[in-house]
Amino acid sequence: MEYSAILHDMDKRFCYAIDKDLFVIRVQVKKDDIKEIILHYEDKYIPLEWKDTRKTIPMKKVATSQFHDFYEAQLQMHLICLRYYFEFTDMQGEKVYYGNYEFSRECITNRDRMFDCPQNLREEEMFEVPEWAANKVVYQIFPSRFAASQPIDKELWYKAPITSKDNLHGDLRGIIDHLDHIQKLGIDVVYLTPIFKSDSCHKYDTTDYYQIDPSFGTTEDLKELVQKAHECGMKVVMDAVFNHTGRDFFAFKDIIEKEDKSRYLDWYFIERFPLKGEKGETPNFKCFGYYGGMPKLNLKNPEVEKFVTDVACYWIKECDIDGWRMDVGDEISHFFWKRFRKAVKAVKKDLLIIGEIWHYAGDFLEGDEWDTVMNYPFYLNLIDLLADEKINVSQFIQNLGYLEGRLNKKCYPLMWNLIDSHDTARFLHLCDDNKKKQHLAAAFQLLLPGMPMIYYGDEFAMPGANDPDCRRGMYWDEEYQDKEMLEWYKQLLKVRKNHACIVEGEPMEIAARDEEETIVLTRKNGEETLALIFNCSSSARVFHEYAQKYDLLREKPFDGKIAGLDAAVIVL
Repeated sequence: MEYSAILHDMDKRFCYAIDKDLFVIRVQVKKDDIKEIILHYEDKYIPLEWKDTRKTIPMKKVATSQFHDFYEAQLQMHLICLRYYFEFTDMQGEKVYYGNYEFSRECITNRDRMFDCPQNLREEEMFEVPEWAANKVVYQIFPSRFAASQPIDKELWYKAPITSKDNLHGDLRGIIDHLDHIQKLGIDVVYLTPIFKSDSCHKYDTTDYYQIDPSFGTTEDLKELVQKAHECGMKVVMDAVFNHTGRDFFAFKDIIEKEDKSRYLDWYFIERFPLKGEKGETPNFKCFGYYGGMPKLNLKNPEVEKFVTDVACYWIKECDIDGWRMDVGDEISHFFWKRFRKAVKAVKKDLLIIGEIWHYAGDFLEGDEWDTVMNYPFYLNLIDLLADEKINVSQFIQNLGYLEGRLNKKCYPLMWNLIDSHDTARFLHLCDDNKKKQHLAAAFQLLLPGMPMIYYGDEFAMPGANDPDCRRGMYWDEEYQDKEMLEWYKQLLKVRKNHACIVEGEPMEIAARDEEETIVLTRKNGEETLALIFNCSSSARVFHEYAQKYDLLREKPFDGKIAGLDAAVIVL
């Protein structure tokens, strides 16, 4: 037994409430090292001579990463404080007990040698997420390039490659006019990149947080967009750029004019004067990515914190938006996010908070900061598996297992699973325009738990290299559209929505066969049991055991054969 691989802490990562009187207790062990784990638990304060409160429950393996297995148990309890410990039995039959960070060969009887879980504390810290959000489908829009309400010359709209200076005149009215496309696709949430006043095309250098950029429209246009989206059963999430501003933002403009005499000096991180930050210069003030056009705000300053929080609350109240996506969220302090969450949730309790972070984000996802994140680890894994072919199918499953094993159960169904975004090359470009690879990537994205985030145009197999070329004009003319890809996305979304088992079902079996380059996930939910088959090979594969079962994606009996770079959903 590998003792050093066993990990459990008495905190809300490993012991937490998911409902009143319902708790999850987790433990991490070495992969394939443990045969059985029994959780022992009892009431801390009731003496055994009064009442024997001791109970046991077998723990279940819920995820596997490259090096670890993750076990959990769910238990009902109604008490002041729980004491608990683990009983491990390894593959050779060795048995050991673990409590209060100490191992013992003998069953633990001293409650002071057990782990501790105060019920009220954990329930007060419970991760509460918007009930509407779990497993919903997101559609990301880059407003200046999605749709224009006025006619635009086709040569400009479909320019390729495109630059950051090209003005395609997309606007909010254009989005309103195309809500029917988004709704028919099967979308639940529309996410807009920044729309506040700015001199750039991307709008990540805000100059006025209280004004919609005139090129996009007005506050009334945004209100109408949100209202009509709501009427279509869709939510609207906006982009919050609170890490930095543009140079023409009033506070930074004042610093440029008055230098060290500016009352806004402490709104930023100024090193010295005169300011340097033109193109080709290393700025002498903190900014995003050393880009002098995006000076970083000092959110430790109470004035700045209040200004930013007031902005977020204003747009929730003014336009009834449903969420904020936090740009560069990991470069802002935990202290700020904890206070920010309380403020915006007080305005709208079921508001969704999404952080932008490109790596594992456990420290932001403990229930007191964000609700979820853009799941870039998912994106990177799909790139490794399909585009670059650097990992095998078992490694892909293991890497996803790392996230599932470590994230709160409430948070995992809210992860924004993406295959590309406005900050990456299009998936199709990364696959050297191999549409079959995007075909399979879409199946992974839309047939796994989480909130799949579709980047506008992916449904038409839009191409595009790295930023800014990934932000081309949307393919509205049929001559540019890949109709087969569109129908594939629609069918995937239809099956996902009509069969909750796909994302909510209990995982029964995961079979990753490296030699065949296939993955089969079996899920069960009530009366329904489904097998999700993914063929990552370029060659056809045969699954005799599923022949003559019904294939939901093709709406006909499965002949047992699946083409290369394809997927199937089989009713068992």
